[in-house]
Amino acid sequence: MPVSFTLTGCEANVNGEQTWRIGIDLGGSKTEALLLAANGTVARRTRRATPLAEGYDAIVAAVAGLVRETAVLVPAGFPVTVGVGIPGSVDAVTGLVRNANSTCLIGRPFQADLERELGQPVGMRNDADCFTLAECRLGAGRGFGLVFGVIMGTGCGGGLCIDGVVREGPHRIAGEWGHFSVDPAGAHCYCGNRGCVETLVSGSGVESAFLREYGERLGMDQIVAGARAGEPLCRRAFDRFLDDFGRCLGGLISILDPDAVVLGGGLSNITELYTEGCERVRHHAFHDDLRTPILRNELGDSAGVFGAAWIGR
Repeated sequence: MPVSFTLTGCEANVNGEQTWRIGIDLGGSKTEALLLAANGTVARRTRRATPLAEGYDAIVAAVAGLVRETAVLVPAGFPVTVGVGIPGSVDAVTGLVRNANSTCLIGRPFQADLERELGQPVGMRNDADCFTLAECRLGAGRGFGLVFGVIMGTGCGGGLCIDGVVREGPHRIAGEWGHFSVDPAGAHCYCGNRGCVETLVSGSGVESAFLREYGERLGMDQIVAGARAGEPLCRRAFDRFLDDFGRCLGGLISILDPDAVVLGGGLSNITELYTEGCERVRHHAFHDDLRTPILRNELGDSAGVFGAAWIGR
C-alpha cells in the first residue's frame, strides 16, 4: 500500500519523557545537523562540507560523527531520536538506497550502516520530502491543501504534501520532479536518462552545460553574478536557466494544479526566480491566468533538516 507520513508532534515519547531530536540533511555539497530541544526550540545548527569525493565510507563516518557531536548537548537521561534526509530514497524491500544524485550511496544499506555505527534506530527519508514536511508544518506551505515542495541545489527534487500528509508512494518516488525527462536529446543524467529536469535547473546541471558549451568552468554563483553584471555568456546561460525553470515548473503545475509551490535549496535564494522565473512559469503553464503562488521557503534554504528531525526514530 502507499506509504505516507504525517505532521506529527515532537513534545513527548510514548513514556511521557521529553524527547530531543537530531536531524541531518545530507546534501551534495554540505551536510547540516540540527538539534531540537524537547520544547521544539533549536538548540544547535551546524554545517559541514560533505566528503562526497572521499566515497561512501567517509560519508557514513561524517554523518555518524555529526550525530555524536550533536548528541553531546542532549541533557543526560533524556531520550533522543535521529532522522536523516538523503538525496534519494531507501527501497522498502531491499533497504538499499536508490535514485541518489550522490551516486556513491546507490545500492548501499546507508540506513542500516548508520544504525550499526550509532547503535540506535535512524529514520531516513528523501530530502525533498523532509523539506516539504518542514515548510508545510512551520513555513511557507502552512494553510495550503496541496503543496509541491521543490529543492534546487546541487541536484533537483520535489515533495508532495496533501492536506497535511507528505506522500511517498509505493515506490517512494512521489514528487521526483528532477528525473522527469523533458529533452530526450539533452544531456546525460546519472539516472540513465537524458534531459532530466535536474540537468537543466540544478546548480550542477547549469555548471555542466556552461562547461560543455563555453569551455569554462564556473560555479552557479559566478554564472548568476556574471549575468547580473551583463556578461554575455553568463547572461545567455542564466536566461536559459530561467526559461527551463519556467517550462519544467509550468508543466508540473499543469499536471498537479497545486495550491502552492515552495522553493528550497541553495538556488531558491536567486531572486530572479520569483520575478522573471515566475513569468516564464506563467507562459508555459496550461492556463491564461495562472495564480499559483510560487513561494520562497521561510525556514531557510536547508529547511529539510527540520523535517529530518521530525521523522527521527
